[in-house]
Amino acid sequence: MEDFVTTVPQIGILEWFHPGNYASVEHAVSCLEKLAVRDLKTIISWAEYETKEGKEWYDWLVPHLAGSFNLLPCFIYTPPSKGIVPEICSPPMDPSSFAEFLAKFLELHGRYFGYVQLWDEPNNRGEYDFTLDESYEIFSSMIISAAVVAKAYDKRVVLGGISPIDPGWIKLMGEKNVLRNIDVIGIHGFPDVFDSHWRSWEESIDAIRKALAQYNSPAEIWITKTGYSTWRFDERIQVEKFIKVLTAPVKRVYWYSLYDIPYNMATADGHHTDERQYHFGMIGEDNSEKLLYRLWSVGGVRNVIKNQWMTSSRGRVKFKENDAVLITGGAGFIGTNLANRLINMGYQVYIFDNLSRPGVENNLKWLKQQHNDKFNIIISDIRDRFAVEEAVSHVSHVFHLAAQVAVTTSLLNPAHDYSVNVRGTLNLLEAIRKSPHKPSLIFTSTNKVYGNLGDVDIVRNTTRYLPGDSTLNQTGINEMRRLDFYSPYGSSKGAADQYVLDYARSFGLRNVVFRMSCIYGEHQFGTEDQGWVAHFILKALRDDELILYGDGMQVRDILFAEDLVEAFLLAWENIDTFRGEAFNMGGGTSNSISLLELIAMLENLLGRTIRKRFDEWRKGDQKYYISDTSKFAGATGWKPRITVSEGIRILFDWLNNFHHLNAHSNPVLEEFLKE
Repeated sequence: MEDFVTTVPQIGILEWFHPGNYASVEHAVSCLEKLAVRDLKTIISWAEYETKEGKEWYDWLVPHLAGSFNLLPCFIYTPPSKGIVPEICSPPMDPSSFAEFLAKFLELHGRYFGYVQLWDEPNNRGEYDFTLDESYEIFSSMIISAAVVAKAYDKRVVLGGISPIDPGWIKLMGEKNVLRNIDVIGIHGFPDVFDSHWRSWEESIDAIRKALAQYNSPAEIWITKTGYSTWRFDERIQVEKFIKVLTAPVKRVYWYSLYDIPYNMATADGHHTDERQYHFGMIGEDNSEKLLYRLWSVGGVRNVIKNQWMTSSRGRVKFKENDAVLITGGAGFIGTNLANRLINMGYQVYIFDNLSRPGVENNLKWLKQQHNDKFNIIISDIRDRFAVEEAVSHVSHVFHLAAQVAVTTSLLNPAHDYSVNVRGTLNLLEAIRKSPHKPSLIFTSTNKVYGNLGDVDIVRNTTRYLPGDSTLNQTGINEMRRLDFYSPYGSSKGAADQYVLDYARSFGLRNVVFRMSCIYGEHQFGTEDQGWVAHFILKALRDDELILYGDGMQVRDILFAEDLVEAFLLAWENIDTFRGEAFNMGGGTSNSISLLELIAMLENLLGRTIRKRFDEWRKGDQKYYISDTSKFAGATGWKPRITVSEGIRILFDWLNNFHHLNAHSNPVLEEFLKE
């Protein structure tokens, strides 16, 4: 491993910045600094530069980027947008004019970089009515004259890569005597995206070396563009392809790209009609960080390599269909506790998770330590219906825990919230409906389907809110409460909740819904947005200031994860009886606590005061919610075994121990705990 880490190619990023997007450049610089990236390739469009806006843009962009990176400008003829300068963009292209533009640009900005790349994918004819031979002839003529200019300005010249890789392009350059002015050969490759007949980096690069040898060219070989599109949400494979290119026998690699292409930009420009083109980024259009970026940003390339165990579904055990269970979102803390229990009971378990929540990879590592290869890991996304269908085909029961789980996140990006919670759940329901063996399903919904309970009369004592209705105070909220979806999160989970129940009615599926209150327990890495009990404990352990939204008197019933697992198993045992039913699930009135009361408990455990401050109420926050679990308890005899004081102490000790043992040796967790 250490040898591999020290011998990987120099890794850069290819990113295209569009005129006027100053804020996006600043954001990109910040993101790339987190990756410790020093090499950046960006596109310089001649057609854009000839506009007033374009000239001002590039005159700012180049020195700005050069202040932070070793810049590789790639000069092209055409703009990213159709028709920006029709008289310039239309063929025939003038090789001498392109060389004149390059000379002008180098005169102004040549001091900011040492290399120039001439063209990008010269075999990509775009809109032009060229044959491939005509395209090669035109671009080779432009490169011949431009390379001479670049050399006159003492620049090292990178010959633009073609895709798919073709040694014939190198031979053409050799025949035209261009290679004498070329210092680096750039190649492009997109294994399993566009290059359907891909063999390996080694074979492709060897073919280029042999072509260069025919003309005695000493040029280096770089990979100037490669990446993987997560158009099917397969972030795991993006990590896999990144690690694979690190083994390529080249000196430098430019990974494409930092950002996904915004859909509105692609459609407005008339480019990228292929859906795959939108999703090459490590950061999504919604600014969500994909798995590769998260691993890379908190521990460098070394951390990506160290986590290469994630890049394939582990333990391809052949399970008997009637023994196998699927847990979507199974790397979360509930899924981890559930998987551990099921494996110990002898069940065969598939964990299906996209690892989008920081810290959950530690849960998988713990399960691996406990159970070795007695379970399967499917690192994929619930929005990938093909992956979901494949997973469902192996199992007889599903626990559906995968979700976007934060109200705040749903307010920032409702479309993402919908795609995960509604579309993802529908993918699963359809996979079950279409499967020949139709596995049963338990779905974890939320108390947010009941809205903010603004119509409930509330009073308060010194530490908590209470309902004015004495009966409600003794029982909590039951399933007869009308649904009132509040916030995008409440709407998406509520819609999924109703789909799950309707598929039981309309298609006879054996589905059950748990409308859950606050769950807590071991393996939980809570954040401000979700998992508030663990979040409070983590903040207290680190002596960080705790922010309370509202007055801190909000009341919730909390349920320890082990008690929830017991309820899951009872529901599964009675799935044929319970099909089509929804149950409120939480700790009930005997396990309720307010935010201020939890802080007091933690101060007692720590022996010191917790620093805190108050902020405005958040949208949709319920002042009071306690589950009436009598419907489920009456049907099964279930009741929580672990009290609030016991559960808080267990989680406090677990997080305290985990924090001391792992925080400073685990870069993912260390960064996460700072949030």
